[in-house]
Parts: sequence; structure tokens; C-alpha cells
Amino acid sequence: MDSTKYIFVTGGVVSSLGKGIVAASLGRLLRSRGFNVSMQKFDPYINVDPGTMSPFQHGEVFVTDDGAETDLDLGHYERFIDTNLTRINNVTSGSIYLDVINKERRGDYLGATVQTIPHITDAIKSRIREAATSLAPDFLICEIGGTVGDIEGLPFLEAIRQFRYDVGFKNTLCIHVTLLPYLKTSGELKTKPSQHSVNTLRSIGIQPEILVCRTEEPMSKAERLKLAQFTNVSPEAVIQNTDLESIYEVPLMLEEEGLAVQVLSRLGVESPEPDLKTWKKLVKTIKEPHKHLKVALAGKYTGLNDAYLSVIESLNHAAAAYDSDVEIKWINSEDCVDRDSTEAILSDVDALVVPGGFGYRGIEGKINVIQYARENNLPFLGLCLGMQCAVIEYSRNVAQLTRAHSVEFAPESDQTVVDLMEDQQELKDKGGTMRLGQYPCHLTQGSKAATAYGAEVVMERHRHRYEINNDYLDILTQAGLVVSGTSPDRKLVEIVELSNHPWFVATQFHPEFKSRPERPHPLFSGLIQAALGIKSENQPIEQSC
Repeated sequence: MDSTKYIFVTGGVVSSLGKGIVAASLGRLLRSRGFNVSMQKFDPYINVDPGTMSPFQHGEVFVTDDGAETDLDLGHYERFIDTNLTRINNVTSGSIYLDVINKERRGDYLGATVQTIPHITDAIKSRIREAATSLAPDFLICEIGGTVGDIEGLPFLEAIRQFRYDVGFKNTLCIHVTLLPYLKTSGELKTKPSQHSVNTLRSIGIQPEILVCRTEEPMSKAERLKLAQFTNVSPEAVIQNTDLESIYEVPLMLEEEGLAVQVLSRLGVESPEPDLKTWKKLVKTIKEPHKHLKVALAGKYTGLNDAYLSVIESLNHAAAAYDSDVEIKWINSEDCVDRDSTEAILSDVDALVVPGGFGYRGIEGKINVIQYARENNLPFLGLCLGMQCAVIEYSRNVAQLTRAHSVEFAPESDQTVVDLMEDQQELKDKGGTMRLGQYPCHLTQGSKAATAYGAEVVMERHRHRYEINNDYLDILTQAGLVVSGTSPDRKLVEIVELSNHPWFVATQFHPEFKSRPERPHPLFSGLIQAALGIKSENQPIEQSC
């Protein structure tokens, strides 16, 4: 008998309601009661994964230990339930259709006409069973991307309708996240859009047991009763989800609203008392910090904050550990065209982060801000492309390699200090072909990185095609650049730093993917320590990334 309980989270009225945060918050509440929880995201787009999608359209690509390029909601899941997820936890329409088409080409369907029902829906259900079988959680929370009524989401909704029948309704539950618009002119919360959304879901054959209502203003008892009456949901299962200052407040608010208790009651599971002490302490620090930092984030996708979501959250985690908040100063690297403009833009910040990215646009601006940070002892952390730009800057302005560049941006250059990785030379396909996932990094004893980690070897997640050209390492190290982390075979530079700088550290990997609210990543902690003037040995909590 299947021991896993399945919770499906759908959304209605509008997109971007925060279904992922609601799902992740529920995961945290169940974890706080001692249950084993895993999560899945179902995205209806036809892309096999988000790896080739523009950050302006989709936000950041979150990378798992096993190298899956996934939706950014998996980052929320990992941070909230403190569990490393895998490619099993992210499913797209594209990956489902690709599997089905490959089976058809092999003749697996024995000449049958391949159709959405049953072949596509069966493939979706098999992904749910795969996660339950391989991960064996007490609860599997499955978030369906998009909005009820979207044509591309219909196969997923039909699949979960069937799945609930297959495993028994006592083992499944549907939470519908919806919007209650507030009309300021009349001072009213309107329930009609939510009623229509639930009616649409019911017309597909799914009756939600719980409503989570996103609101600007608190709901009245009358509004709860009205929603319950017209959606066939019990009044106590109409849950309020008001706007909050921090996403980390959401689990606490949903706990007060009784979400976890309602879920467990309807699934026939006893509800132990939750242990939320450390989470409450985190939220208190976030809301009432005693220190303040302004950190510049210099990128090329600053028009959409979600493009750097994990970086922002990693800064928040590290700052909270030192009783501080972080004000992000968004810098479009294309605006940093010369020394004067760069100095004016960075003159009021306490630290600088240069994150990853692709393409030549904005590169010279990134190089300019890194030069400013190096010359003015501004604490700096470079990530992936940020490290490559740091090496280019150091090569040009310190090592006298004045024509230094990356082969990605200047293939004709005779000083390509950043080159295409050897195993990337012959690749033609763009999707899923980069160096992806978790790899070991050996740290140089006595370096800033080794001190921050407190370890000799660490595991970190990668997403890149280019690397530092080893032909130039002797010149760079003789000029003072410290290679403080490498791959085990010493062929790949993983971390560079400067010993005579408060904090000038850059990594080829993406440390932001492993930071957790209650366990900040050591390199982000090091940046915050330097910005606050705290000695690095005063680690606030145990680090285990």
C-alpha cells in the first residue's frame, strides 16, 4: 500500500500569486512537525527545461546537485524544506512530450494511436509515482504551474484528477491558491473571481479541499463564509494569505491560519506540535535588524529581480546571521561605461556582487565595477561570469595582458584568458550541455575561501561552458592573483581571490544555490563579514554547505 500522501497545489485568477511560496511554506510546516517532505514542480511550457530561456522571461535557472536545470521554485523548495532536490522534482510539458515521442519512435506503443489521454497523462502520473517511489516521502507536494483555465495546463490537471482516483481520495488533497482583488474605491474584497476559478477547476473534475486566498487586506468572517458556500470548501479551510514584508514570514502566517492542521486533518494524519523556534528567530532578525548594508548587484538582467533570486536570498541569509538587513542597489552593468560613472554609481555601497550571465552585452561594465572594487578595497564576490570578468580585469590592469578577453566575447583575441572548456569544443546543442551540477573543489590551505568554509574539500554546483585558461595561470599568480580552489585534477580553476584585500573572492561555481535561511553559505557570510568589518573567524552558525 502506498504510504505517501499527495498534496496538489493549483492556482487561479492570475499568475504570480506565490503558489511556490505557499507550497514551500506548507513543506516547512510539515517538516517542522517531523515529517519527511519532498516537492515537485510541473511546468506546462514546451521547453524541455528552462536552460535556454531568457532570464527576462523566466527568472533564474536553478541547478540541482545532479545537474538538472530547473524552475526557480525549486530554489524556494530547497531553502524552505532544507532538502537537496534532483531532476525528479521538476517536470515540464516538453520533457513529458519528448519521452512520449521517443517511446513512439521506438515502437513502445505497439502501433496504438498516441494521444493526450492516456499517453501524456500516464507519463505525467508516472513522474509523480517515480518521485514517491524513489524519495519515499511522507508527503509529496506537487505544484502545477500556470493558472487554471490555461490550455497548456489541462493535461496536468487531468492527470492529477486521474491520480487522485487511482491512489484514493483519502491519500490526496488539492489546495487552490487564488486572488481576492481589493477595490479601494468601495473598500471591498471581491470573491467572485475566486468563485469562477474554483468552478473552472471543478468543471475539470477537481474539487479543492482548501483555498489559500492572496489578499491585500484581511478577510472578514462574512467573506470567508461566502467563499466557502460558493466553492464547496469548509469555512475553516478558507485560508488567508495577506501581503507580507518577507517571504520567510509566510510559513508563520499560514501556521496561524491553520493550514497544516487542515491538511493533516483531511488526510487523516495526527498533527504533532511544530518546532518553529529557529524560523521565528530568523523572521524576527529579518524584520528587526540592528545593522544595515547596501550591496550593489551589477548585472545585465536587472529589469527582473527574479533573474538573480538565489543571489538575493543568499545575501539575505548571510546578513540575517549577523543581525543585519541588505538593501540591494540594482546596477545595470551597461551604465558603468567609464571610471567616472562607475565611481559615482558605487560610491554609496558597502559591497559588490557580480553574478553570472551569458553574452557580451554589459561585460565591459562588469569589468569596470570589479576594477573599482579591487582598487578601493570594496568587498567583492564574483559568481561564474563574475569570476571570469574578475580574471579579465586583473589580467588587463595588473598582469599587463592589455588585450585580455574571453573567447566567448572576442574569439579573435590573442590573449584569451578565458577559454571554452575542452569537453565543450565539439558541442552543437545548447540545451543541457554545459558543465552542470555538483563537483568537488579542493581549497588552498590558509586562503580566505578555506577559512570561510573551514574545510579542505567542498561540493558546489556549476553551470558554465567557459573556464580560466591555464596557459596564463603562471603570469596571473606571479602578478598576485591567488588560485584558492581547483578541481581535484587541478585542471579547472574554481576560486580566485586576493590576499591583500578585505574580501575579493570569485568562484566559477554558483554558491547561491546551496545557501539556506538557517545556514548561510560561507562565501556570502565572508562577504557580509567584510562589509560589516567582522573578523572571519566569528562564524555565527555551523556551516555545512
